[in-house]
Amino acid sequence: MPKRILSGTVTSDANAQTISVSVERRFKHPVLQKTIRKSKKYRAHDENNTFKVGDKVRIIECPPRSKTKRWEVLPA
Repeated sequence: MPKRILSGTVTSDANAQTISVSVERRFKHPVLQKTIRKSKKYRAHDENNTFKVGDKVRIIECPPRSKTKRWEVLPA
């Protein structure tokens, strides 16, 4: 199965080698036909602490790095 790639915005870089990324998705409500925005936060591995809050990043699935980290940042 291919690894998923998501793009989002960095919301936190407080931890060493870890960033929190908020990924937003848009879809139409099945009944109301209104466009809905939902977001989810992922913790991603950032080896060199290069990304700061507000940066746009792409993340890819990886084997578990810790209890909560299952993603790593793609090099730009």
